[in-house]
Amino acid sequence: PILYSYFRSSCSWRVRIALALKGISYDLVPVNLLKDGGQQFSAEFKAVNPMQQVPALKIDGITLSQSLAIIHYLEDTRPNPRLLPQDPKKRAQVRMIADHIVSGIQPLQNLSVLKQMGEKKMEWAQNCIASGFQALEQILQHTAGRYSVGDEVSMADLCLVPQVSNAERFRVDMGPYPTITRINKALLELEAFKVSHPSQQPDTPAELRA
Repeated sequence: PILYSYFRSSCSWRVRIALALKGISYDLVPVNLLKDGGQQFSAEFKAVNPMQQVPALKIDGITLSQSLAIIHYLEDTRPNPRLLPQDPKKRAQVRMIADHIVSGIQPLQNLSVLKQMGEKKMEWAQNCIASGFQALEQILQHTAGRYSVGDEVSMADLCLVPQVSNAERFRVDMGPYPTITRINKALLELEAFKVSHPSQQPDTPAELRA
């Protein structure tokens, strides 16, 4: 498999966690979203992903983009360990939390939107994340065990950790979100979350390496 990734991309990070949890080794092709006006806009990368976004994964003779589509494919073809619970109610909760982050928070504060916001980009990102986290904190109080849904790591957790990292980068006050903070801390102790962390990637700049 070949993963097209950017060290700081939270969408890429979700997929890196899934690959690590499932023990799938891969070659990484860095796509720097800032360098050369954004390497994602090159003709070469547009041929890989017409949406000109990371991640993209070449695997089993196909090329997939969109982080949750990639993770669902990995789940369908390499089901151990499970990232979706067997219980239909828990499975729905996992998907709900993942969608909440992937559709309701992350796109509002990603690079392409922030470019449009100019000087107000920090305030905009903080407001979008805080608004989403208020709802997420409430949801997790009903679904969480050790992790986002019960005591097993799920697709919801793969979305949560990168989004908390974004929140910290945009200096969001995490005080009002004790459940999110607790789950994030527990997940960051797991090896798959450590090796996939933005500070540990081949394309991480020296000054940001752990």
